[in-house]
Amino acid sequence: MNKKLMALAVAGACVAPTAMAQTANPVTLYGRVYVMVENVKADGLPSRTRVTDGSSLIGVRGTEDLGGGLKAFFQLETAFETGNSAGNTYATRNSGVGLQGGWGSFMAGRWDSPYKSATIAIDPFGDLTIAGITSALNDRGNHDRRVQNVVQYWSPNMGGFAFRLAHGVNENKTATADPQETAVSITYGKGPVYAFAAYEELKDIGTFAKQKATAAGGAFTFGPVKIGAEYQEYKKTNLTTQKAYMANAVYTAGKHQIMAQFQNAKDGGASGAANQPECDVSSVGYQYNFSKRTMFIALYSEVDNSNGSNCRFGAGDIGAAGTDKEGFAAGIRHTF
Repeated sequence: MNKKLMALAVAGACVAPTAMAQTANPVTLYGRVYVMVENVKADGLPSRTRVTDGSSLIGVRGTEDLGGGLKAFFQLETAFETGNSAGNTYATRNSGVGLQGGWGSFMAGRWDSPYKSATIAIDPFGDLTIAGITSALNDRGNHDRRVQNVVQYWSPNMGGFAFRLAHGVNENKTATADPQETAVSITYGKGPVYAFAAYEELKDIGTFAKQKATAAGGAFTFGPVKIGAEYQEYKKTNLTTQKAYMANAVYTAGKHQIMAQFQNAKDGGASGAANQPECDVSSVGYQYNFSKRTMFIALYSEVDNSNGSNCRFGAGDIGAAGTDKEGFAAGIRHTF
């Protein structure tokens, strides 16, 4: 009997420090389950109904107090398909480890580009619905990047202003290519105002030696109405500068929200070509917020391409490049 009690005491002594450490520096489990039911069609294709994932995820994050105002932090975030298990892998989303203090935060791993983080903050539909920002902006996803092999610095909040700098290192350098990417953003968020400016440069990524993107925009809330707008330009070797803009409005009445958004992209074709691509994307939606964690959304989006433009659904595109398309979607999102 005494041996059993002693064994239990020893086991308890071994477990206690770990439990105390987790209490002092807790690890948090969090996630999002977001499923949409859509009916979509494109020129040359019949309408179809599908169940799609709206960027569901699960993750763990935590911090450790190292003393002297210094902390270590980590995050491992994984995307998962709610309707189809194919392709599910671990820590595919924002994941990394770093240090933070009064001077800001430094991390390494895989993380959203500062350009992406700043620009998608304007979009009420999110970047992974058929109405999302990558329909026409962020170069249709080319500058909506989660950078691999990245190091990032995030400044502290300074009276509403914040600065982010990221560099995706040239881990895949060869004798003929030196692929890397750099992005920076400056944001201001205080009270009813959000504003940003962002820049991103890609080198030896894809089919272009260099690609550059600049963006600026903001949002302002007055009473029940929030309006937002942003302007972007993309420059690629041997192509004209493509210009794109987005404007939107959200009206909130209690738990109800009504949303409208318009996107346009123009130019970006071969230098000297008489006809340059252009597209319009128009979207409307309704959202009901059951609580801070659970909401219902219904939306409609229409994509109109001309002169060889290739705008698309913000997620789950269908049809040949350059075709017109439209879709209805409704879904539920729950966060925990």
